[in-house]
Amino acid sequence: MSGVTPLRSVLYMPASNERALEKARSIPCDGLILDLEDAVAPDAKPAARDAACAAAASGDYGARTVTIRVNGLGTEWHAADIVAAAQAGPHAVVVPKVGTPEQVHELATALERAGAPDHTKLWAMVETPEAIFNARDIAAASDRLTALVLGTNDLVKELYAEHVPGRAPILPSLHLALLAGRAAGIAVLDGVYNDVTDLDGFLEECRQGRQLGFDGKTLIHPGQVDGANEVFAPSEEAVEEARGILDAWDAGAGSGVVTYRGRMIENLHVESARRTLSIHDAIRALER
Repeated sequence: MSGVTPLRSVLYMPASNERALEKARSIPCDGLILDLEDAVAPDAKPAARDAACAAAASGDYGARTVTIRVNGLGTEWHAADIVAAAQAGPHAVVVPKVGTPEQVHELATALERAGAPDHTKLWAMVETPEAIFNARDIAAASDRLTALVLGTNDLVKELYAEHVPGRAPILPSLHLALLAGRAAGIAVLDGVYNDVTDLDGFLEECRQGRQLGFDGKTLIHPGQVDGANEVFAPSEEAVEEARGILDAWDAGAGSGVVTYRGRMIENLHVESARRTLSIHDAIRALER
């Protein structure tokens, strides 16, 4: 399995904050979302757009995945954001509140017309009931779309639900988004954890997200990066087991039944083991 891109920790950074953009160069996150939307006041959006595009085009962020979150469809800033972001050529353009596959088509076309290079992908935020019901069609709508990003705060708001430990009110929505992403073969990123002072709660939600199958978590504070990196990386035990499974499989080629530590090994176990090692190797390469 080649081409794996670690996305354990994807940190929102306000593009209007020059110090934050500079600090982001040394934060050990896998990805950055340079934000032009929620974190930026209306009168600061044009300057923030210029700063985000300059940062994304600078090459100053090493091997991190650098994206720009534009303002949403229908806002007064959206069209200019798309053109500027396309020309800056980040790894992806993140669009909030994508609700239909038709909007994905519109966004992909707009990026192409604005001259976005092939490596500039599209990430769609799913954060409304409409988006959840359309998640499968959204995920499969364009080859340029490579990730779904859960907007859990907006989803809780739209459902008139409450933020509670364990996230029971939105678990069906999380499952549907994950199913859609996996069916389309794209990444799926968990939503943010709001209380930056509650490390235990944050880590518990990371573990839940990992168990559900998310590729990583979006973050709102640099202090959350290390925890997300640790939880969403394969453990030493998982890496050791993956290597053992592959060794047993190779040794037993052609012999019929293959076992490892008393368990029968099939193709599905081999595929999972290869994915684990691919992620492990990609993380090590990122951290060099």
